Amino acid sequence: MEGVEGQGTAPPAASRYTLQPSRLASEDILFCVDVDNESLVEMKVSAAGGRPYTRLDSIKQSILLFVNAKLTINPDHRFAFAGLAKSAFWVRKEFTSDIDSVVSACRGITVDSPCGHADLTQLFRVAAHEAKKSRAQNRILRVILLYCRSSIPPQHQWPATQKLFTLDVVYLHDKPGPDNCPQKVYDALVEALEHVSEYEGYIFESGQGLTRVLFRHMCTLLSHPQQRCVQDDLDIPKSLTKKSADSAPADENSVVVSSQ
Repeated sequence: MEGVEGQGTAPPAASRYTLQPSRLASEDILFCVDVDNESLVEMKVSAAGGRPYTRLDSIKQSILLFVNAKLTINPDHRFAFAGLAKSAFWVRKEFTSDIDSVVSACRGITVDSPCGHADLTQLFRVAAHEAKKSRAQNRILRVILLYCRSSIPPQHQWPATQKLFTLDVVYLHDKPGPDNCPQKVYDALVEALEHVSEYEGYIFESGQGLTRVLFRHMCTLLSHPQQRCVQDDLDIPKSLTKKSADSAPADENSVVVSSQ
């Protein structure tokens, strides 16, 4: 039937698009926290009583924020913990949804001495092994790496064809200087993320030493890997100033200046 002008008509069948319903898999999330001495660099905030507040302190708090929010979204998500010295090691191997166990694992993450180089191969090996077990339970595995070294790019040896899990990275670093190379480190982290990630992995960095920036990045990582856009298209969180300007009604007397 031909449509009458001014009336809506259904599009031809060939142009219709149907989004098939699908169930998002529950996540097993492995936090891997850098335990090099640079994790003890002080943030620009003090704890109660004036005690210095370190990167490691803020990382632990951001993890608890993340876990509580993630379990509110879906109580079936589970969490495990590893540390990164020269290579990765287990802090808590069993994945759990119990918040008390998460708090206990966070308390168990400590810094002993400088670690030197960082090799991610063992982390990827462990993650791949755990990812296969997660898949057998119709779950997916994600690794969230929290890295703090400003002069040591991480290394890895991993086949590009083996993508069994998703890698997210939060990188806290010093300002660029003669004794460090945060841009080189960041580039190495991006390469690792793109090399191993099954779904879209996100990477965020901050050299500001502000806890609120870390918390904002962790809140963005609440997004499920199976629902993500590519990071280049990510537009959250939105600037309140920009949002106010976009929502302001246009002035009838205003003049629009053409760019042409």
